[in-house]
Amino acid sequence: MTILVTGATGNIGRMLVDHLLARGATDVRALTNHPDKAQLPGSVTVVEGYLRRLDSLPAAFEGVDSLYLAPTPDTAPDALALAKQAGVRHVVDLSGPHDGHWGDVARAVEASGIEWTHLWPGEFMENAGILAPQIAAGDTVREPYPTAANAPIAMDDIAEVAAVALLADGHIGASYELTGPETITRADLVRELGAALGRNIEYRQVSLDEAVDVLTPAMGEYARWYLEGMASLVDAPQQANRLVEQLTGRPATTFAQWASAHVDEFR
Repeated sequence: MTILVTGATGNIGRMLVDHLLARGATDVRALTNHPDKAQLPGSVTVVEGYLRRLDSLPAAFEGVDSLYLAPTPDTAPDALALAKQAGVRHVVDLSGPHDGHWGDVARAVEASGIEWTHLWPGEFMENAGILAPQIAAGDTVREPYPTAANAPIAMDDIAEVAAVALLADGHIGASYELTGPETITRADLVRELGAALGRNIEYRQVSLDEAVDVLTPAMGEYARWYLEGMASLVDAPQQANRLVEQLTGRPATTFAQWASAHVDEFR
């Protein structure tokens, strides 16, 4: 079975390649816009291409049985049409519920006529990196909603679930809403980062406007959108589930584990 990983040098795509190989995949093809810089394992077939460069896709899709689709809402329908024409039988996509941010990808996959498995992750633990400038500069994080809570998930866990869905039977037509193993407030998340650093990091509650000003250097125009979305998690926190453990056979990564492994990013 030939498996094509799109976005193979991106964060989740690169991790997925490693998980596929670790789980015994023998015919992995990696789509990347920069094959000369890919530095992928020698057993992987590297092909040049990009989901937003449609003319690069027919050759990449030729002979492919299963496909991991990175989220590119603008070109997903056309890319999937090319995949269908090439004979791709199964798509595992990174998307979201129909009414969510990446819902267009899920709808395009369902309309393609190809069998599918949706991966719908919550917030990535890696998003905590937006706090790195504040933490590196001092001992205070300024945000407006200390009790906002969700169940962030590590990208590596998403990648391993994708490998399982690509390699094992029984996942056709499934929509997996993936979370980390615990629901954590923003104030507790900051405390966990402080514990990993061996420092006491204060969570200081400030107004939304002040928090936007603080976060804009890290997030640009998306700072207000991100913080306004956080407000909804005060009264309706996201609940953690055990899907990662059930699907992969190992416990999902806790935020404390992730913070310990990524501590140098906050120094």
